[in-house]
Amino acid sequence: MKKQLRYALGEILIVIIGISIAFSLNKCADTKKNENLKSLYIKSLKDDIKVDKKNLEQNLKEINTKIETLKEIIPLINTDSPEKIKLRQELFGTFNITEFYPNDITYQTMINSGDFKLINEFELKAAIEKHYASYKSILKDYSRQENIHKEFLSNYMVNHANYDDMKKGAFGFSNEVLFKNILQSMNGSFWIKRQATIRGIKNCDSLLVILK
Repeated sequence: MKKQLRYALGEILIVIIGISIAFSLNKCADTKKNENLKSLYIKSLKDDIKVDKKNLEQNLKEINTKIETLKEIIPLINTDSPEKIKLRQELFGTFNITEFYPNDITYQTMINSGDFKLINEFELKAAIEKHYASYKSILKDYSRQENIHKEFLSNYMVNHANYDDMKKGAFGFSNEVLFKNILQSMNGSFWIKRQATIRGIKNCDSLLVILK
C-alpha cells in the first residue's frame, strides 16, 4: 500500500514538474515575443520621428525664406517704389501654406492595440507621450497662417488683386494699406510657426536620444 502511495505521489510530482516547466517555457516564449515586438515598435517610432524631423527642417527653410521676403517687401507696400514690382513673384511664394503632418501611425497603433504597455521604462514612456502631445501645440501654431488665408488673404485677392494690370507691368494690388496689414499679420504667423518648428525639431532630437 505504501509502495503504491509513493508511486502515486511520484506520478503527481512528475506531472507538477512537467506543468511548471511547460508554464516557464511558455512564459519565456511570451517574454521573448513581447521583447521582439517592443523592438519593432521602437524602430518604427525612430523612423517616424526621423521623417518628422526631416519635414520640420524643410519647413524651417521655407518659413525663413518667407520671412526674409516679407522683410524686404513690407516696407515698400503703400509707397511708389518700383522695387515692389520686382519682388512680386517672390511675394506670391509667401502665400503658399507650409504644412506639417506628424507621422504618428506607430504611436496610435500602440495606443489603440494596448501594446504601449510593452514600453515598461517609465522615463521612455513619459518621453514618448510628451513628444506626441507636443504636436498639438505645434499644429495649433501652424493653423494661424491658414486662418489668415481663409479670413483675410483669400478675400483680398478676389477683391483687390488686378491680374490684368500685373500682366501690363503694374503692381496690381489696390488698397495697399489693407494689403500691408495682411502681410504684417502673415509675417507674425510665420514667426510663430518658425518657433513651433524649431521646438518640434528639438523635441525630435531629444526623443531620438532616449530611444537609442
